[in-house]
Amino acid sequence: MTDTDASRPALKRLGSLGTLWPFVRRHVGLFSAWLVALAVSSAATLSLPPAVKQMIDHGFTGGGQINRAFALLMVVAVVMALATAARFFFVSLLGEKVVADLRAQLYGHLITLGAGFHDRNRSGELVSRLTADSELLRSVIGSTMSVALRSSVTVVGSLVMLFVTSPRLAAWALLGIPLAVLPIVLGARRLRGISRDSQDRIADANSLAAETLGAVRTVQSHAREPYERGRFDHALKDSIRAARRRIRAQSLVTASAILLVFGAIVGVLWLGAHDVIAGRLSAGTLGQFVLYALIGGGSVGALAEVWNELQRASGGMGRISELLQEDIEIRAPASPAVLPVPLRGEIRFDDVVFHYPQRPDTAALEHFSLHVRHGETVALVGPSGAGKSTVLQLLLRFHDPRSGALSVDGIDLRAMDPAALRAQLALVPQQPTLFAASARDNIRYGRLDASDAEVEAAARAAEADEFLRALPDGYDSELGERGARLSGGQQQRIAIARALLKDAPILLLDEATSALDAQSERAVQQALERLMAGRTTLVIAHRLATILKADRIVVMDHGRIIAQGTHEQLLAEGGLYAELARLQFID
Repeated sequence: MTDTDASRPALKRLGSLGTLWPFVRRHVGLFSAWLVALAVSSAATLSLPPAVKQMIDHGFTGGGQINRAFALLMVVAVVMALATAARFFFVSLLGEKVVADLRAQLYGHLITLGAGFHDRNRSGELVSRLTADSELLRSVIGSTMSVALRSSVTVVGSLVMLFVTSPRLAAWALLGIPLAVLPIVLGARRLRGISRDSQDRIADANSLAAETLGAVRTVQSHAREPYERGRFDHALKDSIRAARRRIRAQSLVTASAILLVFGAIVGVLWLGAHDVIAGRLSAGTLGQFVLYALIGGGSVGALAEVWNELQRASGGMGRISELLQEDIEIRAPASPAVLPVPLRGEIRFDDVVFHYPQRPDTAALEHFSLHVRHGETVALVGPSGAGKSTVLQLLLRFHDPRSGALSVDGIDLRAMDPAALRAQLALVPQQPTLFAASARDNIRYGRLDASDAEVEAAARAAEADEFLRALPDGYDSELGERGARLSGGQQQRIAIARALLKDAPILLLDEATSALDAQSERAVQQALERLMAGRTTLVIAHRLATILKADRIVVMDHGRIIAQGTHEQLLAEGGLYAELARLQFID
């Protein structure tokens, strides 16, 4: 918590919870039903002391008085039970729907944020905000908000009825309220900072677990299970220490408030007992006063707990609001350019300079210019860090260049809707991403409206049909998280089938055959050559044998083009390409 944040008044800090109102407003019917049920249950609660007074003063006089007195108590109890049940149902369902809407909006926002944002933030922490922090808000809406409003109504109603019942005793009781509020106000600032720190430690533990479970094979291959258990145990201990501080502070605030409230009530009751003995009050009136004092005191204690929960939840909502306010770096212009149909696929980089946000002092591309003609296959080669993958990332518009321009068919990429641009690009990455779904659904991710026959045709072209049919459920077999049930070569063929199915005019291949055995590579290379026919293709390759048939080979180093030409031309020129070829083909 920053000094600025700590110095803000508590009520202003709770203002972050106000951002929940638009989500609540979507369900105005449930909200209204909850308010009605709340009003009825509160009225029934406040009707209980007069019913008890009638029972004490008239219920023991014989005749029908006792029957009426107890019947009145029973009616109040039934109304209170039904109204409380209705209130719980409506507010709980409202909480579920509001949190679901909030999660949907947050998730939708996260997947639209640019690559730079996701490079800066750990996915595990984002998932923690999506789950753990939103669970806090479910509690706020589903119970805390209800308790807060019910307790506030009850405190006000009890206070009014205390003065109606006995103005003298009520005046004495009123002196105890500032004493009860004092610890709440003093503890609120510290509690909010501690609560946010607790949520941060939980996010750290979740992020660590997500990271190691996602790389469990690496952990096991290095026999680092004890090490990772130790790291996770340490993270959990940090979260427990933070939670202990939060719980201790919350307990102290709650205990102080309840002790002071009920201490004041005991003192007032002592005065009331003397009034009954002196004949200034009836026993029933004192009983009514006692019940109102207990109801009001209990509600003040509940408000202390509610305040603590609201402080904690405001920290969670603050973290969520930070994400919702995160600016989308790559967004469509107000009036995006209309792409020609069909797209020819002519690509042009004009004097592009680009620095990754996390490496602002190092240029990934430096005055990079490249013209790829329609239907041309251009291979990008060079050492690691030369900028080859950056070319593809800029073309996919995961980032925008610092200076210079990129265009497709003469249209600047910044004038296009990113989604419309990416629909014209098919990517086969070096490390394919597969989902925990069926093989059929993973291939169909390339084109969601493809038929089963088209999916299977793409798989055959990518040399994936044979091993897919050998799976227990064929194409409907679940592939596991990140395709864990397939080998690396099989995963890559699924990615190639996905690109074949998409049938986009521009094809991007980033080491697309690096994980294939020699036999499969030859078959897939033939499929890719058929796919590349008539399409603009950019190929990144470290294995030069896979790009010998490229129309042009572009040699890159330190973000610049240092040579380009055919394989034979570059060999004749010597230089970096000839050295790479010597290392691969001769040595």
